[in-house]
Amino acid sequence: MKNSVSKDFDCAELQDREALRVHEETKDMTREEELAYWRRVSDEARKQYPLMREAPPAPFPPVK
Repeated sequence: MKNSVSKDFDCAELQDREALRVHEETKDMTREEELAYWRRVSDEARKQYPLMREAPPAPFPPVK
């Protein structure tokens, strides 16, 4: 017996769409600009979701 489920939400489609949006926003950025972008996005997420788990900062290699 096969269950028939109506999908109102497609997680894979959402993930693909958001990945494309981020790619379009960052594709012409330098490494430094992209790091600043991700720091800004992370800071905004922490403000919006204050109970979000805080991971220790990743050690970034020095920018040359």
